[in-house]
Amino acid sequence: MIIGLTGTMASGKDAVADILKKKGYVYFSLSDEVRLEAQARGIEMTRENLQNLGNEMRKAEGNSVLAQRVLMKISDPKKNYVVNGIRNPAEVAELKNWPGFYLMAVDAPQDLRFQRLMTRNRPSDPKIFYQFMKADNKDQGLGEEESGQQVAACMKLADVSIFNDFSIERLTDKVAFLIQQIQNKDAVLRDNRTIAERG
Repeated sequence: MIIGLTGTMASGKDAVADILKKKGYVYFSLSDEVRLEAQARGIEMTRENLQNLGNEMRKAEGNSVLAQRVLMKISDPKKNYVVNGIRNPAEVAELKNWPGFYLMAVDAPQDLRFQRLMTRNRPSDPKIFYQFMKADNKDQGLGEEESGQQVAACMKLADVSIFNDFSIERLTDKVAFLIQQIQNKDAVLRDNRTIAERG
């Protein structure tokens, strides 16, 4: 099974990924693929540079290029995986080619997301609210081309959603509940496929 994560900036996608990693899920990130490319090209890792590079990669190699790169690293279909940082509907479509892929969207109030951003203090993160708003709008797809970031469109494709305005303990419980729902749905789909194959 692959759980894909999409959602707004600093909504808690990394926290959800950490919860799943503790449950044994193998972690991959589309953002890490952009960072690897930036490192190879010697590009400074600001959020704006990484956003622009991701857009450039999708334009040059197809909108699903980052998902393709991650899928090439997934070798054992019996393991569970979490793929973070999905920002374009073509990435969702590519990952859906893998049996047992489910998309989880994570969101939170904008002011709370900015507070979280300030707390985590990544070098690539914007430091003032105006910069955050600009990056957030771009991330969600405002004024972006088809090859750009389209988080809002990805969130509409989600199988399950979390509005993460609560504690890490409640988030852990909510993720466990949603994963159980997904596993139940996946089991039904597998049974139906088996019945169909038997004719």
